[in-house]
Amino acid sequence: MLNAAIDKLFAQWTGPQSPGAVVGVTRNDALIHEAAYGMADIAHGIPLDRHSVIRIGSQSKQFTVLLALLLEAEGKLSMDEDVHRYAPWLPPFPHKVTLHHLATNTGGLRDFLEIMIWNGLPLASDSSRALSRRLLARHAEVNYVPGSQMLYSNTGFFLLSEIIEEVSGRSYNELLAHYITGRVGMPDTCLQARDAEILPRLVNMHLKGKTGWETVRWGFPLGGEGGMVSTLVDMLAWQATLANPPADWQPLLARMTAPLHYTNGTETLYRMGLVVDRYRGALGIGHGGGVAGGKSESIRFPEHGLGVVILGNLSEMAPFSLARRIADIALEGDLTPRHPPAGAAAMCAASGVYREIGSGEVFILTASNGAPVFRSLGSTSSGATAMDEGAPGIFMPERPTAHLELTPHADGTLAATFCGTPTRYRKVVPPKSPPRDLDGSYANRALGLDASIETADGVTSLLVRSDVGAMRSDLEWIDTDLLAVHPAGQMGLAATFTATLRLVEGGLELTTDRTKGLRFMPVTR
Repeated sequence: MLNAAIDKLFAQWTGPQSPGAVVGVTRNDALIHEAAYGMADIAHGIPLDRHSVIRIGSQSKQFTVLLALLLEAEGKLSMDEDVHRYAPWLPPFPHKVTLHHLATNTGGLRDFLEIMIWNGLPLASDSSRALSRRLLARHAEVNYVPGSQMLYSNTGFFLLSEIIEEVSGRSYNELLAHYITGRVGMPDTCLQARDAEILPRLVNMHLKGKTGWETVRWGFPLGGEGGMVSTLVDMLAWQATLANPPADWQPLLARMTAPLHYTNGTETLYRMGLVVDRYRGALGIGHGGGVAGGKSESIRFPEHGLGVVILGNLSEMAPFSLARRIADIALEGDLTPRHPPAGAAAMCAASGVYREIGSGEVFILTASNGAPVFRSLGSTSSGATAMDEGAPGIFMPERPTAHLELTPHADGTLAATFCGTPTRYRKVVPPKSPPRDLDGSYANRALGLDASIETADGVTSLLVRSDVGAMRSDLEWIDTDLLAVHPAGQMGLAATFTATLRLVEGGLELTTDRTKGLRFMPVTR
């Protein structure tokens, strides 16, 4: 029964014409389900299996943090030290940012991948870590006061990755093999900086194109923020180690999952390289990952002895939600009963486009089969996320790095908290005609960005240029002072990406998922 129920969750990705995933489920250290769905290489008819080498994306972050803690134990760095001590090339920030802030996604630094994209470097473009550092060095502004909230940022782990190599004098792969994978027994787990590198049994990664599945490659070089590959066998070994760690690792792993609070006193979901939350009363500890053409998740429910590993070679998958559905099956009768359907019905009835009052933050609510669905602005169905009713009438997107709680209000708004801070969202209706003409030239001189807005044949476009490239987006009015930004030609970006352009005093303000308040001021020719 269990195997059939889990197979059903992955049924759409089986067969010789689809990529898919490898899945392992353990209970009290015993393997209770293992399966491979879909293909590693569609063109050559090679199916996925437990030894397929697959990108694990941001699951890399937990390894990066553990390496940093192991080096700290040797006196080579301090997690409480200002990041500038180890990366003096960074610009001065308004507030102190520590390595601990980096490891907990609470530092407020803008995401370097988004920075690269807005400088005109598509995800598939060839680039270098040196260029990433050069562009990061321009961003002295931060998204928020460090410690006050959590906003997912690859920059923190990019920096940690660079720092641990610098202080140790070893490459990331040397550190990984010496301290972790060699000890645990994970022979196929390593850092693959570029998709173009060839590794034994390496699978193809996939996006759904207009005519079918397409293989994709990420051009950016990746480090400890998301560049690792692994196999189902290796990741099951890793989970077993986390469940029963060696004595000298126990205090370090305890630090990685210890309770952490924002400055407002609210307990965080993201700890040190691991996410800790509760689902239907069950404690869950883990991390997911996403790269161009792939998604993954590794989560443990230690109070129930359950472990789930999902490694997928396609972007059109929500492994965090799938892991929870597996928990529903494997822990049936052990989880807190679901809430009555009244709350879900009210949330479904509230479907629409919502904007945070006083900002440019936007998301979409829809309904599917009587359940509310959370979606990023401009995303396709592949970017849809189920919602968990953690408490009666209080819903959270099933995204482990979105600490957002929503409740429908009688006045048609959504009462909300973000990282424990109260806020409110109102439904927006696009104006019937453009409220004003924005055509012209703009710039952010500090960041070396020039922008122009132009309307032709009824389509308004934004072109952002830098000294390394250019990025074009289509603009769409969604409120009287707010436009949606739809990046053109960005591989897989639309699945989870929200960007808006807000009219502010004297200019325009670009806000994205991980970059807030990037100002462009008018340029007079």
